Amino acid sequence: MKNIVKGLLPPILLTFLRKLRRDRAVRIEGSYSNWDEATRNSFGYSSQKILKKVLDSTLKVQSGEAVYERDSIIFDRIQYSWPVTAALMLSAASNRGELSVLDFGGSLGSSYFQNKKFLEKLPSIKWSIIEQLNFVEKGKEFIQNEKIKFYNTIDECLLSERPNVALLSSVLQYLEHPFEILESIMSINLEYIIIDRTPFLNNDEDDQIKIQITPESIYSASYPIRLFNKSNLIKIFKTHGYNIEVDFLSLDKISPIATWEGMILRRIK
Repeated sequence: MKNIVKGLLPPILLTFLRKLRRDRAVRIEGSYSNWDEATRNSFGYSSQKILKKVLDSTLKVQSGEAVYERDSIIFDRIQYSWPVTAALMLSAASNRGELSVLDFGGSLGSSYFQNKKFLEKLPSIKWSIIEQLNFVEKGKEFIQNEKIKFYNTIDECLLSERPNVALLSSVLQYLEHPFEILESIMSINLEYIIIDRTPFLNNDEDDQIKIQITPESIYSASYPIRLFNKSNLIKIFKTHGYNIEVDFLSLDKISPIATWEGMILRRIK
């Protein structure tokens, strides 16, 4: 299996982009023939500032000072993605209550802490986050314990863990090579794959590459984003033996030409 983490957008940027989507001024614009062209028409971000904010918020949740963190923002109550929670419990139920999650692009464990109340009731829980070096370093230094661990690549994770479900939340659209990532994950032959907060075009056109822009009033930045053709993506899943058990709407609402959705995929025996 190839080292696929090279194609992963920096998690600090993913966290920032997720935060931006909550602002109505965030825009998706342009039309580009390839990822490189979109990248050339985009501009930067302050990685250390965002990383520090994410880490500070996560540590407050970990210590009990805060209830819930998402995209570096602290909330006074947990905002659940119930289909994701249900899918995690379904995977555990299919494995004698044992849950081992491969969380690809999982930041510093937002989804883990979001669902911790339910996860704690399971007889066995292992949560493996695949991220780039800077987040992995901070995760290992401040967050990692016997249940939640951080890895730079999927291959590195598989040397230590045997996941039974993969979670990809708000990550595929920001990858230069999302299909290679999916191919690698599906090759593990996991029983379940959970996808959430992913944009699908409202028409039957091929994938579109655009730029996601945030105004200077929040933080001046822009980055490539891919809007997927849902039918084509489903064909890829079926080719690898995965059927959609459930699909659902996500909370994200950014562009009128796409709908942010999630789906629970199950491998056919």
